[in-house]
Amino acid sequence: MKRTHAAAALAAVLVLSACSTKAGDSGSSGSDSSGVKTGKGVTATEVTLGVMTDKSGVFKNLGLGITQGNELWAKDFNAAGGVCGRQVKLEQVDHGYKADTAKTLYPQVEPKVLGFVQLLGSPVVAALKQNLATDKTVAAPASWSSELLDNPYVMIVGTTYDLEIIDGLSYLQEQGLIKDGDTIGHVYIDGEYGKNGLRGSQFYAKKHNLTVKEVKITSTDSDLTNVVTGLKGAGVKAIVLTTTPTQTGSTVGANKALGLNVPVLGNNPTFDPALLKSPAAGALDKLTIVASSVPFSADLPKAKDVAAKYKAAYKETPNGGVPYGYAVGEVWGAVLKKACENKDLTRDGIAAALKQTTSASTDDLVAALDFSKPGTPATRQVYAATPDASAEGGVKYVKPLFEAPEAKEYVAPHQK
Repeated sequence: MKRTHAAAALAAVLVLSACSTKAGDSGSSGSDSSGVKTGKGVTATEVTLGVMTDKSGVFKNLGLGITQGNELWAKDFNAAGGVCGRQVKLEQVDHGYKADTAKTLYPQVEPKVLGFVQLLGSPVVAALKQNLATDKTVAAPASWSSELLDNPYVMIVGTTYDLEIIDGLSYLQEQGLIKDGDTIGHVYIDGEYGKNGLRGSQFYAKKHNLTVKEVKITSTDSDLTNVVTGLKGAGVKAIVLTTTPTQTGSTVGANKALGLNVPVLGNNPTFDPALLKSPAAGALDKLTIVASSVPFSADLPKAKDVAAKYKAAYKETPNGGVPYGYAVGEVWGAVLKKACENKDLTRDGIAAALKQTTSASTDDLVAALDFSKPGTPATRQVYAATPDASAEGGVKYVKPLFEAPEAKEYVAPHQK
């Protein structure tokens, strides 16, 4: 579906194409007339942030939503005056959720940007993790693995996959859908995304004497009927997913078709509103989604404001990536302003400002965030939501921000 003329104009203003921006435009190291230190990605009039997203792969709809949220934030941030007398520009590229492609694109984009407002995908972030450290480039990954938190340049906006699952299982138990001693299944993509979610299931299981039947799949597997058949034979009382939306659809469809009909729990990347128009639509009533960012339809002032701006600029079906992408921009804005106060818009200055950010607020688009503790998730709170075809964005939340007792106790892999 095509964007409106307003959206096209917005994109033209905000986005510098990879082929038209030269590395030499990134700004040279030094100080400006007001004494603000500058470096890569910063000129006298602009601060350029990178967007490495998925526009053509398995998470292309999520990538589109996050990018549109980034764009809406940049427009608002610039309208409010920008930072240090400069406007924010976004440099966008599509890696198609392929780590090899991202590795090829990164050296083309890196010299042009101060940091990344979006770096989508666990395999992509894993592939570029060392590059970010070497180049001292702060990046906000659209990947929420706590394994990434050993890198001080990774800025995870929201909680992590392991904590989402811990909170989600707590919610299922609170609702009486599972109980101590039950057997649950966990279907996960082989990789950092899936394994980090599984870590959450394993932790919760130890606390509640659950047996976890683990099923490892690849990101390209599409028919999970045999997987669900096996889980039915194992007597599972619930299924946990760290999968793609297509795999979620296959799982819930098989859950109903095979007569298993157990609750299904998925974390934030597992659902796409397109499922509501798929053959799986009639089976989504068993699905609960946990995420640290609000659904598009959230009844909160800031979420309503973002939704209204989205509908004025775009025609695509919205998803939860939109408010999340805006929230990431809000956090980047807070860090940029802190760096400006410190008179240091270099990459070192951004890293220092991030560590000084102890209470970043996004008006509840995500929970308040504290980036001052190395290796520790910035928040442990999530929303619980369910699919709803009548809600804009396809989901409505059934429990506002909460943190399970088990989540409080959990020690992340790199937590100090």
